[in-house]
Amino acid sequence: MNTPTIPDTAAPIRVLLVDDHPMLRAGLADAIAGQPDMQVAAEAGDGREAVAAWASVRPDLALMDLAMPGMCGLEALQAIRAQFPAARIVMLTTFGGDAQVRRALAAGASGFLLKSSLRKELVGMIRAVHGGQRYISPEIAQQLASQLGAALLSEREAEVLQCAAAGNANKRIASQLAISEETVKAHMRSILAKLGANDRTHAVTIALKRGIIGL
Repeated sequence: MNTPTIPDTAAPIRVLLVDDHPMLRAGLADAIAGQPDMQVAAEAGDGREAVAAWASVRPDLALMDLAMPGMCGLEALQAIRAQFPAARIVMLTTFGGDAQVRRALAAGASGFLLKSSLRKELVGMIRAVHGGQRYISPEIAQQLASQLGAALLSEREAEVLQCAAAGNANKRIASQLAISEETVKAHMRSILAKLGANDRTHAVTIALKRGIIGL
């Protein structure tokens, strides 16, 4: 991919770094510090800090971990863009499940980058996104393409399957979600059909791989 370069006379690209691991933030900061056209505007260790930092420093873009304790990256993305619709935010992840990616892109993410690809893609990605492009790591793009047209579960179906993944029987799931056991069975039938699964164990395996549910 050809990515835009920034003239030395231009204002530096101001980047907000969001990750709950200080070592990763430090690595990102070092990489950015080595570029004459970039600077770290601020750092945040979780989603709530990220929302506050964006409002405070108004960076050009943010690099934000998808999986963080408390307010996750997706929730922070949604909160920031609710206040600042033009915010450019690239999500960082160790996992390329298509469901997480599709939700983040639908929420307005400017890109998706695998943490394993940071060393080779980070600088070009920042310039591309700052230039108005959307950037998705090739590995993630391949995962999206492989699941093109695949159905996502509804929020309730995902809740039912998450409960099933914890080893709960239908009666227990019904109690936890305050719905009838027949409703749980109906949701499970829909889940199996949408995921093309043979049984609930198979459904859980598929959903974990696609990032629909987590452990």
